[in-house]
Amino acid sequence: MLFEDLSLSKSIQRAVFEIGYLEATPIQEKSIPIILAGNDLVGCAQTGTGKTGAFAIPIIHHIHRIVGSSKKAKQIRTLVVTPTRELAVQIGQSFEAYAKYTNLVQLTIFGGVSQVPQVDILKKGVDILIATPGRLLDLHKQGFIDLDHLHTLVLDEADQMLDMGFINDVKKIVKLTPKNRQTLLFSATMPMAIRELAETFLNKPEYVSVSPVSSTAETVEQRVYFVNKEDKRQLLYHLIKNENIYDVLVFSRTKHGADNVVKALRKQGIAAEAIHGDKSQNARQRVLDSFKSKEVGVLVATDIAARGIDIDKLPYIINFDLPNIPETYVHRIGRTGRAGNGGIAISFCSKDEEGYWKDIQRLIKVNVKTINDHPYPWKDTVPDPNAKPDLRNKNKAKENNSRKSDASKKNKKRWY
Repeated sequence: MLFEDLSLSKSIQRAVFEIGYLEATPIQEKSIPIILAGNDLVGCAQTGTGKTGAFAIPIIHHIHRIVGSSKKAKQIRTLVVTPTRELAVQIGQSFEAYAKYTNLVQLTIFGGVSQVPQVDILKKGVDILIATPGRLLDLHKQGFIDLDHLHTLVLDEADQMLDMGFINDVKKIVKLTPKNRQTLLFSATMPMAIRELAETFLNKPEYVSVSPVSSTAETVEQRVYFVNKEDKRQLLYHLIKNENIYDVLVFSRTKHGADNVVKALRKQGIAAEAIHGDKSQNARQRVLDSFKSKEVGVLVATDIAARGIDIDKLPYIINFDLPNIPETYVHRIGRTGRAGNGGIAISFCSKDEEGYWKDIQRLIKVNVKTINDHPYPWKDTVPDPNAKPDLRNKNKAKENNSRKSDASKKNKKRWY
């Protein structure tokens, strides 16, 4: 569906066209008419599917119609709650771009920085507020945020807020808003806890879902290295050094693992940083800025932290740990090869991850190139099934077992 076919104001259509959007993505095509109709919505879609536009564009359209060119004091009519600073900043940038030809004012607030500039803007009045839970509740408690005139509440990345322990804060925030609000909940996954949340906070919501992508971009060259688990760090350093890999996003399964990878690379003189949930929002943004400015060549991230990362022309991603969900693999490597640009996606597969790799292959149906010419292959520890038995080793084993048996008998005699 073309954007011009949606019932949007000319101001928004002009802004969207300048950004380069002509056709709505599936989540936008399904969600925008529902939101324009004023209904509550639960949307299941991953980052990178156009989810922010799916709720930002109709919200701007609606507020612009209400506010128009009015010069009256502005009131918060839309609140978007999201778990991390990176996501909040990204959403704020989208609202700013879509509302370019309107007189709407939006503000993004988060912790880890001085509240003074944020409070100054709040005092002047805003139409749209994007916030992380902690800073929002803090400023509300201080009396700087009034949600009595709120029309739309958006809970974005609800599953991530659940993972990060923000659900109690979200419940507090919902209680601060009018009961006749429109509520939109978006989540990359839909576990039972999120469904229960939707049933509690939303009024007869409509459900829309975009199936997780199962195909990888043809512009992305995929490679897999079968490597011993204990040798992954050495292989990572080997590739960075010998293939001159720079500007690479490395995925780790855990926060602790990400920190260990960074420590190992730094010992080898590689400029690397980690980004994950244990770091403060200020620290995460600083790391991300350093990576974008190429001060840091290797960024190691967990999947949750990586949701807020948006980097143009990223040449490499490396799956240091394979994901246990195949769709996550597709989402990860989709970070590179964007907008027709080329990219290389490298995966390390240890013996204990073999099942994950088979699941990934079944999903993507691509014959991924296996790189056998590297220093740390499985064969170092995995016996070759075609190899002839070594009789000398067998005889040595028998001799050792015989000696152990004799020693055991002697020890038993001593006890009698």
